Amino acid sequence: MTKVTFTRRAGVLAALAAIVASSALTAPTAAAGAAPSAPGAATAAATSGGGWLRLGHFSPDTVAVDVRISALSGGTVLLEVGDVAYGDISGYQALPEGTYAISMIPAGSGDWTQLAVSDSVTVGASAATTVAAYGPADDLRVQAFTDDLTAPSAGNARIRVIQASIVIPTVDANTTTGVTIAEDAQSGTATPYAEVPAGTVTVQVTGGDATAEAEVAAAAGTITSLFVLDTADGGLTVIPILDSAGAPLVPYGGVDTGGGWLADTHDAQPRSASPRFALSVY
Repeated sequence: MTKVTFTRRAGVLAALAAIVASSALTAPTAAAGAAPSAPGAATAAATSGGGWLRLGHFSPDTVAVDVRISALSGGTVLLEVGDVAYGDISGYQALPEGTYAISMIPAGSGDWTQLAVSDSVTVGASAATTVAAYGPADDLRVQAFTDDLTAPSAGNARIRVIQASIVIPTVDANTTTGVTIAEDAQSGTATPYAEVPAGTVTVQVTGGDATAEAEVAAAAGTITSLFVLDTADGGLTVIPILDSAGAPLVPYGGVDTGGGWLADTHDAQPRSASPRFALSVY
């Protein structure tokens, strides 16, 4: 087993931490996870025409979770991610083309017979997907978002919105230069990508009375997702995550892509490293 441990990002919002600490995951009993597969199975996609998968946690009142990805047939565990908290987004992991079971349990419980939530996801050839725990704790589900890594036109970047707020039902997103990134984006959806001229872009997101903005270092050829999440006071926050940095157009940084929302500070550069949890590849 190869284990990659990422730097933990500090700075949990006190009010949000109190909400999460008071929440309890409940779910029906399910079968325990099977034994790990042979070494290297999870990275075979690099040479077999597989795709990429990354994991996130978008449920603000749900405790941190441990996640397993297993073969749908036979239950062989391909990879395991530990201590995924609200706002965390993992790096991409290469997986062979196929359908997989996604299982989540309360972090550190070690009891894979008591699942918080489970579902299946299909990894397509040369396709990238973001899979997250989403929704309120009493209606927790696995949500999959397709990540389109099609190249932007010369001199441009591509930006889209993943509307993961469970408080604000719809949002609009526009650059301060007048480019529309998203209009009436519904909670739980990913918008199409919009092209913007390369450079530092300020995106304003509005929904109801809530407003947030993020600066995106949108270099030519890059593809960025803006994750819209909730704050403890009922507002919004916007986190830019770099999906691809250009040719060859594959997920940026491989396994090391991603970054937790619960960081001490936000900066203009889309986050592309140091998620706050450990990834074990079997």
